[in-house]
Amino acid sequence: MKRIVTIIGSGMMGSALAFPARENGNEVRLVGTPLDREIIDACRKTNQHLKFEIPFPEGIKYYQIEEWKEAVKGADFVIGGVSSFGVDWFLNNILCELDPTIPVLSVTKGLINLEDGTLISYPDYWERELLKKGIKRDICAIGGPCTSYELVFHDQTEVAFCGKDAKTIAMMKETLTTSYYHISLTNDVVGLESAVALKNAYALCVAMTIGLVTRHHGKDAGLHYNSQAGAFYQAVKEMKKLLRIQGAQDDSETIGIGDLYVTVYGGRTRKIGILLGEGKSYEEAMNILAGVTLESLVVARRVAKAIYRKAELGKVDLKEFPMLVHANDVLENGKDAELPWEEFTFDHSK
Repeated sequence: MKRIVTIIGSGMMGSALAFPARENGNEVRLVGTPLDREIIDACRKTNQHLKFEIPFPEGIKYYQIEEWKEAVKGADFVIGGVSSFGVDWFLNNILCELDPTIPVLSVTKGLINLEDGTLISYPDYWERELLKKGIKRDICAIGGPCTSYELVFHDQTEVAFCGKDAKTIAMMKETLTTSYYHISLTNDVVGLESAVALKNAYALCVAMTIGLVTRHHGKDAGLHYNSQAGAFYQAVKEMKKLLRIQGAQDDSETIGIGDLYVTVYGGRTRKIGILLGEGKSYEEAMNILAGVTLESLVVARRVAKAIYRKAELGKVDLKEFPMLVHANDVLENGKDAELPWEEFTFDHSK
């Protein structure tokens, strides 16, 4: 069955989903946010995103933000393609105005820390805020190891869709599944969204090891995998503890580990991690990467605040999260990126 899919937010991931959606024979409408005017103008002229090397499939329709209500008429579902910096904009300008009967699938990855140290997903945040306005809506989401440019390239990609209603996410899967885009389904919204958000904080530290090799051994030293693997192991160990706190299911935990892998080796987080490892200060690294959306830093800070708060309340021991503490110290306190390796070791001998 062919459907109408409206994507609001023409950043890289939202726009990348236009490929499987359109190639599956659906009508696809891509809407830019107020920050995407240049992108939509270019798409209308060339049928190609400014940051993709491959043109969009023929037949996609493009809309500026003022036209979004026209773009959602008759839509079977809406894909929210904003970054974590646009969470409140999407809430106030789209979700509060969108017909509550139109399902929403979010690509936005992140968590929000509450006063008591609780971490909630963006779907949970949106649903809570909408209820305050008398609007009941269940929001679905995408999680998993997927970079936008490789999805556009048609690299084999496995993700998961999460949502409370099985029929809704099954409909979304049917709409978007292609020969290269493969989708699992789960009701574990909190677990999946936590897993794919937490990996951002940890990918930052794993990427630091790449820059540290350059700092200590020179630019011609090549890649050294012992340090990357050691950091990856510690990242997984801490992520698993945090996901148990979040109540995540095993499948969500595994997807989070896969997402950690692709983020270390192909994401924007890799770039800043390497710069910090090479010895750049946080300010220097941010200046070098000016214009690059770095959601990983938002997640790292929020998760750290949550865990510090839980530690204050006696609910966790910070010694169990030395990598997260290190990431926070680098970002907030100007600490050198050199990882505290000995703190990662354990002694279970008797």
